[in-house]
Order: sequence, then structure tokens, then C-alpha cells
Amino acid sequence: MFAAEGFVKQKNIGNVNLWFIEDGTEKFHFPEDFFKVKTKYLEYLTARKEKLAYNLIRNSFHSTTQPVKLITEIIVPAIQSVYDIFDQGKIGKSELNFLEKIISNSIQIINLGNFEVDMKKNVIMISADYQSTLFSEAASASFHADGWQVYSLGDMSSSIDVLFDLDLQKFLTKVWKSGMGIMVIVIFSSTAESMKFFAESVNSIKLKSRKNLYLAVCGDMKKSTEIKADLIEEDIQAVLQWSQTTFESSIS
Repeated sequence: MFAAEGFVKQKNIGNVNLWFIEDGTEKFHFPEDFFKVKTKYLEYLTARKEKLAYNLIRNSFHSTTQPVKLITEIIVPAIQSVYDIFDQGKIGKSELNFLEKIISNSIQIINLGNFEVDMKKNVIMISADYQSTLFSEAASASFHADGWQVYSLGDMSSSIDVLFDLDLQKFLTKVWKSGMGIMVIVIFSSTAESMKFFAESVNSIKLKSRKNLYLAVCGDMKKSTEIKADLIEEDIQAVLQWSQTTFESSIS
């Protein structure tokens, strides 16, 4: 398995095959090593050690039975830390883009895992602005690892217009057929304006749709005081837990 995953490399010297372990490969023991990996990942990330960051996440992914916690306890805090040091002026936009790419690729290492999916658990992820995209990607991977059928739409800020609710309704009818359990639409937003627009669009669809369609808004709760939603939260893990509870209630 380790050779297939790229942890072990082969080098030919004459008639001799040498096998060596890739840098950054280490056996971890979870849950006790979560803090250790969290610290090391942020260290690799801020030092721009791209390959070591990927190896660390890949290695951790194969060392734990809790892939969701890799995202919520390691990657999500790293996202926030990177944006904090950018806001403090310690890195520029070019470096921010580079670090965002590393984080996005790290998320995909987990997201591409072979998870068993329950087709009755459906979720659409919407990022209302570019700044929320990585959080949306992290949530998508978390839901996927927890057995949800995930439709991640990415940054939808360019779709803010009067026809968006019709556009989303059309997509919804294609991916969520009658009798296919529940559908949760999760909106990630860093601004009150975009949060309000997308929430109102989804609510207009809910008025015309069948039951078991739910709206969760994930963002700064101080900016969501006028938002109508089934759940308003700042924590991805809390959104996931609420969605699972809502699903269980719908089938009981």
C-alpha cells in the first residue's frame, strides 16, 4: 500500500533495487497525535514546504479512522491561520494564493478517499464569495467522509443575479429525485450581503419544494442576524452533526 501511495520510492543502482521512505513519512497514532500533526502541518504550510505538507496529510489519512477530524482539527484551523497572517500583513497576495492551493490540494487528498455513500443523504455546498471557498471545500470533504452525497458548487459569487433561484432549482431537480432522502443546502459566506442573497434564494425554493429540503448558513453569526435558515453556525463540525441528526429524524 505504501508504495502505491508514494510513501516508498524505488531507485535502481546497477542490478540492485533500493527502496527508501519518502520525506515526511511517519506513523501517527490518533487521536493523541492530532495536535502534533496540526502543528507540523501549519509549520510546513507557512514554510511553503508543499510536498511535505501533502505527505503529512496523506500519511495521517492512512493512519486514522477519523478522516473528518483531520479536516476539522488540522486543515480548518490552518485555513484560519493563513488568513490571519495575511490580514496582519505578514504575507502578500501571491503567497496567499500559493498557500491556498496547498490547502485545497490537501483537502482533495482526503476527499478522493473511497468512502461509502448513503444516497439518501444529499448536500449542496455553496461558497457565496471567494474568501469562503476553502471552508466550503473543507466542509464538502467532511460530509463526503461522513457518507454524504456531496455536490460542491464552489465560489458562486458570479451568479448573484435575479435568476439564481431558478438556476439552482433546475440543478436541484437533476440531482435530487423524489424519494431520495433529504437535501441540505449549506451556504458559506464572509459578508452579510452575499449571505442574505443566497439564503433568500434558497428559501424561495423551499417554499415551492417538497419537504426534507433544509438550509444551513455557515459564517460569522454577527452578520446573520436577519437571515432565515434552519441552522446558522460558524463551526463546520456542528453543521455536520446537525445535518446527521436532521437526516436521522427524517427517517425515524
